[in-house]
Amino acid sequence: MQEWEQEEPLIIERGKGSYLIDTEGKKYLDGTSSIWVNLHGHRQPVLDHALKKQLDKIAHSTFLGLSNPPAIELARELIRIVPKGLTRVFYSDNGSTAVEIALKMAVQYWQQRRPEAGPKHTFLHLKLAYHGDTIGAVSVGNIDLFHSRFKPLLFSTLEAEPPYCYRCPFNLTYPSCRMACIDPIEQVLKNHHRELAGFIIEPLMQAAAGMIPQPAGYLKRIRELCTKYGVLLIADEVATGFGRTGSMFACEHEGVTPDLMAISKGLTGGYMPLAATLTTDEIYQGFLGAYDEFKTFFHGHSFTGNPLGCSVSLANLNIFKNKKTLARLQPKIRMMARLLEPLTGLPNVGDIRQQGFMVGIELVNDKQTKKPYPFEARVGHKVAMEARRRGLLLRPIGSVMILMPPLSTSPSELKRMVAILQASIETVTQLPASNPIQVPSPVGLLSNKHKDMQE
Repeated sequence: MQEWEQEEPLIIERGKGSYLIDTEGKKYLDGTSSIWVNLHGHRQPVLDHALKKQLDKIAHSTFLGLSNPPAIELARELIRIVPKGLTRVFYSDNGSTAVEIALKMAVQYWQQRRPEAGPKHTFLHLKLAYHGDTIGAVSVGNIDLFHSRFKPLLFSTLEAEPPYCYRCPFNLTYPSCRMACIDPIEQVLKNHHRELAGFIIEPLMQAAAGMIPQPAGYLKRIRELCTKYGVLLIADEVATGFGRTGSMFACEHEGVTPDLMAISKGLTGGYMPLAATLTTDEIYQGFLGAYDEFKTFFHGHSFTGNPLGCSVSLANLNIFKNKKTLARLQPKIRMMARLLEPLTGLPNVGDIRQQGFMVGIELVNDKQTKKPYPFEARVGHKVAMEARRRGLLLRPIGSVMILMPPLSTSPSELKRMVAILQASIETVTQLPASNPIQVPSPVGLLSNKHKDMQE
């Protein structure tokens, strides 16, 4: 917060397409989709219209004992596009809450539907996991910087090593390792399945861990093991859903249907806070009973099923269908891979990890030894500040540069993003570690606008 007070923050006033525009008129490419939420660009006409049209009817009414047409229609559409077998929808307001709901549902399900299974009330998760900032979501997380201060508040969980191939905890090499990292997971499931309510995982890519991808077949094998040992599989698709990995949902890549799935971020195309937890009819049945059995799921939110959010979400899904968003995305995914290839030759780029339109570039102090930069060097922050000076907004995770642009990003915009990112990495890694990047004030930037950044 001391830095926040000392540095002059950008004040974003407007947006258009892939650009954000500050109060001084300076334009910036949105390299992280406004933190992974925007899909079709800012001020997308179809989404704007849907929001305004719904506002002419009603902004919100409670979902307690009531419903509304947009929420009903959206639930139907979601069931149509999610992995087969997910047939029930529970609305909330953000990704953390969607995960929290999945955890609570899992515990209550075992109590009510399978009481003979015993007290299944804890969870297995991967190390380096991030599933949100509410207490339950933090309990199944494992990023010390974010979570360690709150350990007194958390419930106990079991954890396993992730498939971090660049820094393999088992000192093995893929694919000759044959995914040896799954063996300890099976051992945990075998030894503790009687107490495990679920295994929560971000499918295909651990996003906030630094964009750590999972090898082909990893997710499918996890699904098989959860089924074998009677542990619910919870897929956190908050970051990976809605086209980010190249498919509508990451689970589709391996034909996996989880028992519970949390979605948010791209659900509304980046317009409104809305989330949902989807589950199977088997789990839904566990919450049915007579009034005096009190089997209902005692969880609610004031803005559950918000009509504005549901309306814009429906419009978002219509864009996917009408504009063939996923089909048009495939050549851009391949183009991104080609554009990133030259960065592998930079002396301080240790690893480039890409899954669809999700990219993590890990910067290292020594490429041969994979020695990381010291935390206090703030190399990722310096690269982001240099990129900002050049007209690209990024948000790194430590020394991992994250590139996750809107799906609608044009080929020319994508080229510019990668070019700025490369130039920024080269500039910063050639400086002494203690040399800060000086970011001009918005007024200074205004007087040096690049001609090709104008409307």
